[in-house]
Amino acid sequence: MDTKAFKRSLQHSENYHRKGFGHQAEVATQLQSEYQSNLIQQIRDNNYTLKRGNTTIQLAQAFGFCWGVERAVAMAYETRKHFPTERIWITNEIIHNPSVNQRMLEMQVGFIPVEAGKKDFSVVNTGDVVILPAFGASVQEMQTLNEKGCKIVDTTCPWVSKVWNTVEKHKKGDYTSIIHGKYKHEETIATSSFAGKYLIVLNMKEAEYVADYILNGGNREEFIAKFSKAVSAGFDPDKDLERVGIANQTTMLKGETEQLGKLFERTMLKKYGPIDFNQHFQSFNTICDATQERQDAMLGLVEEKLDLMVVIGGFNSSNTTQLQQIAVEQKIPSYHIDCVERIKSGNAIEHRQLNGELKITENWLPDNEIVVGITSGASTPDKVVEDVIEKIFELKATAAVV
Repeated sequence: MDTKAFKRSLQHSENYHRKGFGHQAEVATQLQSEYQSNLIQQIRDNNYTLKRGNTTIQLAQAFGFCWGVERAVAMAYETRKHFPTERIWITNEIIHNPSVNQRMLEMQVGFIPVEAGKKDFSVVNTGDVVILPAFGASVQEMQTLNEKGCKIVDTTCPWVSKVWNTVEKHKKGDYTSIIHGKYKHEETIATSSFAGKYLIVLNMKEAEYVADYILNGGNREEFIAKFSKAVSAGFDPDKDLERVGIANQTTMLKGETEQLGKLFERTMLKKYGPIDFNQHFQSFNTICDATQERQDAMLGLVEEKLDLMVVIGGFNSSNTTQLQQIAVEQKIPSYHIDCVERIKSGNAIEHRQLNGELKITENWLPDNEIVVGITSGASTPDKVVEDVIEKIFELKATAAVV
């Protein structure tokens, strides 16, 4: 399938919408009342610091809603206003935040059901409105919706679209796309659908395995088994790794993506030499600015004298997990929560560990004077951050009285 031609054709269809519907001002007021926070603005204005009693909150200097997320949520709200009576669906969560997705349900916007790991588009009828979320949808999903005669509202972040354009360039030059990402993540599923040959690697350990195979060969069956869920159909490591290009899921750790790119650059240079190198390797910068800013701000924050960190964001939010990883690597006690309700009474907190498991930690908040670092993922509204900060102050004030 010529995915580029299909996308171009879809974008010229009268059923396809990628811009707002003229309700921007009304929606902006609604979003401000539901998601923004006067307290957070006050902390920003006070050099990202707020102290009450024996507790100091230190905010990262870049956190929370990014432009792409804010745009996607605003477009979803506009869609509901523009189509007040039509059935509206989203192919996945609009963003990785539970409170925002709950708000979609309250607005009578449904999510495509998933049966046995596959989306069931049979619920969608001709004339229904379907929103594509911020991290995009696969080309096969777009094709299905187009054939059904749906009105498609595309909120895909332009940074994600930039990665799609990159893998299209790889495909045109007959390069295999090596995608740094999580093969189950919706964004990577969408990106790989626009690629020709592709291989998805999660981390440097997997990348080093692939680089070693390129240089020295290896057990083909072992390779195929290892990446069975992370390669294009019919992938042959003995043939399909002769020409490679680098792409990434936009929410991965910036430093690791850069390391991965340099590893494959060195590998192909060593194997093919400087004269033929450009025939075997392609690399474009596809690291999202917002992801980079939040990671850089987190790296700055963990250099402060912090007693603990609270990282706020959806448990399925990749960019939030990367922020948590930075804190863990710095050996700072850190707790990834998705909402204020995770902070229990009696000084207990339920939080997500890097391995994905939930854990309840008792006595996580010391009684003495402390500095608490706070950051949030790109899908987290300021209002959620405010609720967490107020809860911390409340617990500390109660402990002081006792």
